[in-house]
Amino acid sequence: MTVVDTFPYRVIENSDMGIPLPDGTRLSARVWMPEDAADRPVPAILEYLPYRKTDGTVVRDQGMHPYFAGHGYACLRVDRRGCGDSEGLFDDEYSPQELQDGCDIIAWIAAQPWCSGAVGIQGISWGGFNGLQIAALRPPALKAVITIGTTVDRYADDIHYKGGIQLTENIGWAATVLSWFSMPPDPAIVGDKWRAMWLERLENTPFLAETWTRHRDRDAYWKHGSVCEDFSAIQAPVLAIGGYLDGYRNAMAALAEGLDTPVKAIAGPWGHKYPHISHIEPAMGYLQEALRWWDRWLKGIDTGVEADPAYRAYVLDSVAPSVSLTERPGRWIAEPEWPSPSVRPHPIALGSADIPFDLACGRSCGEYFTFGFGPGEFPGDQQGDDARSACFDFDPPLGETVLLGRPRLSATIRSDRPAAQVIARLCDLRPDGTSALIAHGMLDLRRRDSMEHPQDLPVGEDVAVTFDLDQCAYRLPEGHRLRLALSSSYWPFIWPETETVHLAVTHAQITLPIRTGAEIPWDAPPPESARPRPRRILRQGTETKEWSTDAKGRSVLTIASDEGEVEDLENGLIATCTLKEVWTLDERDPSSAHVRIDWTRGMARGDWSVRTETSTEMRATATGYEISYRLEAFEGEERVFEREFGATVPR
Repeated sequence: MTVVDTFPYRVIENSDMGIPLPDGTRLSARVWMPEDAADRPVPAILEYLPYRKTDGTVVRDQGMHPYFAGHGYACLRVDRRGCGDSEGLFDDEYSPQELQDGCDIIAWIAAQPWCSGAVGIQGISWGGFNGLQIAALRPPALKAVITIGTTVDRYADDIHYKGGIQLTENIGWAATVLSWFSMPPDPAIVGDKWRAMWLERLENTPFLAETWTRHRDRDAYWKHGSVCEDFSAIQAPVLAIGGYLDGYRNAMAALAEGLDTPVKAIAGPWGHKYPHISHIEPAMGYLQEALRWWDRWLKGIDTGVEADPAYRAYVLDSVAPSVSLTERPGRWIAEPEWPSPSVRPHPIALGSADIPFDLACGRSCGEYFTFGFGPGEFPGDQQGDDARSACFDFDPPLGETVLLGRPRLSATIRSDRPAAQVIARLCDLRPDGTSALIAHGMLDLRRRDSMEHPQDLPVGEDVAVTFDLDQCAYRLPEGHRLRLALSSSYWPFIWPETETVHLAVTHAQITLPIRTGAEIPWDAPPPESARPRPRRILRQGTETKEWSTDAKGRSVLTIASDEGEVEDLENGLIATCTLKEVWTLDERDPSSAHVRIDWTRGMARGDWSVRTETSTEMRATATGYEISYRLEAFEGEERVFEREFGATVPR
């Protein structure tokens, strides 16, 4: 990483610029801009998040926004309503209120004397989502978007459901949100009203785990904010970026194919990180690429972005599977068009097989998100899961084969139960005997025809199903074989069905997206950053992940994280955070799945200290899910708030 601290413009910073919304709510923005912007107005770049600008994203923000400001932009990192240092109450992710606030923020920014009237919005994950969704509302001043680690479909391709199956990350994310948004604003920013704001937030904490679990079909709740419902609504130019090792790996191609506005896509070897700070090498110079995008669409400078390839992809080389990757060899290629005429579908008939029901299948799945926060995030050697699946081994159609796109499974399946799941994994069978995951996909077989209107399976009858696996870019060397592995459970990645089910595949076909012909190379710029924020580690953190068997013979996955104690040397805040997740399953009983997730999060400065302790549980039963929260808040050692939530949601 090259640190840059000399820029064309001298930058000034405001840690708390107030943005008044039409209803009187004040949002807090941290702002960087050229010192002469009041005399020479500049375009603005907005990043709009709930993740606490003063202590949550502060390190990441410091390396990025001053860089853009130093090149002639006003950069605003705004806390969402009810989060961080902003007033109001949080209701739900991507709610109509959040998106309307985003439009109002953009209008306010464009009207300021230091702004030229042109605004861009950028973000990863939450900020990548709401940037696209706000763009679909067409606020007049919004001229460009950069979206990273995002989705176009909140039901089919988000952290809640996949193939109509409830992901375990659904409850994991609800627990995370409960912890993140339970913390108070910073008294150094909001003053003496911090405590009243905090208690009001705590009293109005939404029970999101119940909400997200009750909406088990692709209904209006999930269609809201899913930009795939109407791609034409987005008219601002979009740069879409993401990683093939992230949970969100499909949006880049979907946007490149679906948008009518100027759009470019970059898919790299990264997890859930901005690409210049990726924990997986090679990182990419995101700031330079973003600056080219902003300069073209916010300043009108011809930077050549319109002539960039439609889709730039990092083709992963085959490597021995490792749960703790730090580097992924491969090469960048450029596709002038997307969909690419160089990629052709290649169907391969695979025959028939019985799919065993084995609740131990899934232990090598890896995490939905790969953050670089702890050990064992990546998929490991798939041989253990392969042994618990129906496997079809076959030779690739070419000696050296490059896959670029989404493999598609078509199959005829018979079930002895009215409800069942099928999970498909495409694996690289390497000469060293290991099985490396290339891509996976899954389907609730009741949703084989509709995600909105599920239908029970006709017991004992063949049904035809077709679904896509995730996007991949993968080079299979000569001498390697491919494996399609099919299973009917995948714990702890998804919640299992309630009954043992036996599936028979009477016909299976995999269609591979094979790239042929000459490749156009692309050289990604090396990563750069503004000067990092000074911090001091007061206590080192630890991370562990362990499988075990308890006294009742149940399998137990325990994930423990302690982020240590870190002091921000600029604002004086000392942050602490611990997490423990315990995932339990009796592998003889598919209705026995259970998880408990405990977070403790704290902040301190001088003799002031606060913390929240949250406990989230979800238990599967034969008829539903039992979900509960417990939330406690402490000022010093005095407990100032406690609340419990609970609900049973039918299957």
